[in-house]
Amino acid sequence: MGRASPLLLILLVLGFFFATYNLITMIIHNRSVGTWMHDDSNGGVFFDPVIEMPVYAKKPKNAKISFHVALTATDAPYSKWQCRIMYYWYKKKKDLPGSEMGGFTRILHSGNPDNLMDEIPTVVVDPLPAGLDRGYIVLNRPWAFVQWLEKATIEEEYILMAEPDHIFINPLPNLAHGGYPAAFPFFYIKPADNEKIIRKFYPEEKGPVSNIDPIGNSPVIIKKELLEKIAPTWMNVSLKMKDDQETDKTFGWVLEMYAYAVASALHGVQHILRKDFMLQPPWDREIGKKFIIHYTYGCDYNLKGELTYGKIGEWRFDKRSYLRGPPPKNLPLPPPGVPESVVNLVKMVNEATANIPNWDTE
Repeated sequence: MGRASPLLLILLVLGFFFATYNLITMIIHNRSVGTWMHDDSNGGVFFDPVIEMPVYAKKPKNAKISFHVALTATDAPYSKWQCRIMYYWYKKKKDLPGSEMGGFTRILHSGNPDNLMDEIPTVVVDPLPAGLDRGYIVLNRPWAFVQWLEKATIEEEYILMAEPDHIFINPLPNLAHGGYPAAFPFFYIKPADNEKIIRKFYPEEKGPVSNIDPIGNSPVIIKKELLEKIAPTWMNVSLKMKDDQETDKTFGWVLEMYAYAVASALHGVQHILRKDFMLQPPWDREIGKKFIIHYTYGCDYNLKGELTYGKIGEWRFDKRSYLRGPPPKNLPLPPPGVPESVVNLVKMVNEATANIPNWDTE
């Protein structure tokens, strides 16, 4: 058999190179790193929205890349007691194996110091001008981040945007990778279902609506330099959405979450979607290897351990029951049959309240 000519060999090598390059480019730009799945019920095909980490972005096994934990808060009693519990569990999990949690800051957007300054590392920033939030207090969140990023010295390269009603249940590693932040996908954030409204803030020339991730700003682990770019846009989009009556009515209490998702897309930033980032009782029943409990929903059960969501249960835990002050110590545990996520939530609240000094102080 004769030897291949040098020209033929060159063409073969170039062909392999360009085929490989095009495949990698398609994967990166189309974000086709999830899994195509078939729905046997109707023969349709859908795409799993969980985006895995790009291979080239994987960090060395022994590398530890810390992130700064930041949560925005007010000086209201309701916010304070949640922050105290959150900070308690941050300290418990911070130095455990697998954790990459670094420093911690409560970004207090009430404009004045409060009585938790010595207990929780805090930076005070200004609220929006009076009346601008029109009672929608979370509009202050992006403005708070803008101010904090301008005035604070943050040693870590990454930031976790967290909320007071988060409890760290397992040591949290840095789920972000390079320019790909990590975020939790919320089932009720549906940009494609609201394309008419989304296009008011994300014009067609920016690309398809599918570029907008189904997320809010929290929990998100993101490079500090990316957040510095996104935060002002997030603030402006939030205010514009609030000013638009149709948008305000449609998005309601999740308006600011949509604003963060849109602002990220405007900057070309897309997120690794991690379903294991967080669980939300009572809907998520098991803890498994998830990292954060988000107790935003009320947990109502009868004494048989049956969920009575939407109806006050014979046993209940709902953070809204404690708007004016902290929950009492030693809350009763739920009846037999209630999922472990709810049981562990109450146990973790009880442990924190038993060990935080002066718990009954507002």
